[in-house]
Formats: sequence, structure tokens, C-alpha cells
Amino acid sequence: MGFSKEEKTRRILRGFKTVFFLITMVISFLVFSAPVFFVIADTLLPTALLSASTPPSSSSLLKTLCSHFSNYDFRYSLIDIPLISIIRSAVIICVYSFCDGPKLSRGPYLGITMICSVSSLIFVSLKASFVFNSSKEGSAMEAALFICSLGFAIAHMIVAYRTSCRERRKLLVYKIDIEAVSFSFLHLVQRCN
Repeated sequence: MGFSKEEKTRRILRGFKTVFFLITMVISFLVFSAPVFFVIADTLLPTALLSASTPPSSSSLLKTLCSHFSNYDFRYSLIDIPLISIIRSAVIICVYSFCDGPKLSRGPYLGITMICSVSSLIFVSLKASFVFNSSKEGSAMEAALFICSLGFAIAHMIVAYRTSCRERRKLLVYKIDIEAVSFSFLHLVQRCN
């Protein structure tokens, strides 16, 4: 009770179409949720890299954080890199959540994201020059921490710009539709009178 060659081909083609549809839906979901995903990744990855670069200790997390802050030196300490990422992400997600279509297209989301990202780029670049000049041997984790923070700052700017462009296109289409609907409605009202 086998399938005919034509039916097998049709099933395989249907399977490819289904997989293509699912991949397209996942990519669409990731594109529209990019600001949220980047905020989550920007918060978690630098923190994980910092914890991986510090030697394991038996003391609690609070004691470890307190020791990082009490021994803070701008040239050597790396605790401020994850803090910058967390603050940048918190500000960006707050502005993103308070904005709607028109504000996402031109307003505060793009501007505040650019300000936060550029200022953190400047801070991290300045910090990297001090850290890698003062210590002759920078570990791979330290370099990864700096690259991660710089990369996420640039990624936030790109995502904000892309989101702004997408919302502007939506407003343009919405505006055209409203004008068309209002013109036809006005024309209909004039006919009735």
C-alpha cells in the first residue's frame, strides 16, 4: 500500500512549504521582537561573562558584589561594564514600552536609544583603553566582555533605527488608507445630500 510517485512528490512539497512557512514566521517574530530580545541578551550576557571571568568563591553573591564595589578602581575593575549594560537596557526598554506608533517612528525611542548607546560606547571605549593599557595581559573573557558591550550598544542603535523605519512605513500606509477612506466617505455623504 505505497504512495504513487506523484503523491510522494506532493507530500514532500507540502512539507517544504510548511517548513518554509514556520521559518518565515519565526524570523518575523524575531524581527518584530528584536528590541525586547536585545534588551534581555544585553542584560544577561555581560553579567554572565563577568561572573565567568571572576574566580569562583564560596561567598554569597551579595558579598562578591560588595567586594567588587569596595575594591573599585576605574583602571582595573570590570563591574561597571555589566552595570552600564543593565542601565542602558532598562532605559531603552522603558522608553520602548511607553512609546506607540508615532513616537516609535520619530520620537523619543530612537533619540534616547542613540544617546544611551553612544554614551555607553564612549564610556566602554575609554574604559577599555585604561584596562588594556594598565594590565599587560588582558584575558579573553575581559576582551569578550568589552566586545559584547560594544556590540550590543551598536545593535541597539541598529534595532532602534530599523524599528523607527518600520513604524514610519506603517504610519505612511495608515495615512494613505485613512485619506482614501475619508475621501470615499466624504464623496458618499455628498451624494446622499
